[in-house]
Amino acid sequence: MKEEITRVLTMVQEGKIDADKASELIAVLKEKEETGNQLVEKTSNYLDKTLKVRVVSAENDNVTVNLPIKLVKVVLMAGHSIAASIPQSEKYVKDIDINLIVEAVENELDGQIIDIKSANGDTVSVFIE
Repeated sequence: MKEEITRVLTMVQEGKIDADKASELIAVLKEKEETGNQLVEKTSNYLDKTLKVRVVSAENDNVTVNLPIKLVKVVLMAGHSIAASIPQSEKYVKDIDINLIVEAVENELDGQIIDIKSANGDTVSVFIE
C-alpha cells in the first residue's frame, strides 16, 4: 500500500491531482486494505474450526470423528468412499450427501449441517464448531 500512496503523492507533486482528490484516493486505498485484512482474518478463524461427525446406532456401533476444517474436503471424500464400500458401515453413510457437506464447508457454514434419525433409532449428526 505504501507504493500506491507514494504514487498518489507524486501525482499531487506533479500537479496531476489536487490535495482533496489525493485524500479521497488514499482513503479508498486504506479501506481496501482493511477489507482485505478482515477477509483474511475471517478465513483464518474459520480454518481453525473442526468438523464433527457423530454416529449413534441402536446396536451401539457408535462413531465419533473430529476433523480440522483444513483437512475436511480430502478426508470426507476418501472416508465416505471407504465407508460406502464396507458392508457394515454402508447403511450408515448411504443417505449422507457428501457433496452437501463439502459445499457447506467451502461456504464457511457454521453449526449443524446434517441431522439424520432412522426408524430403528440410528442417528447421524454433522456439525462445524
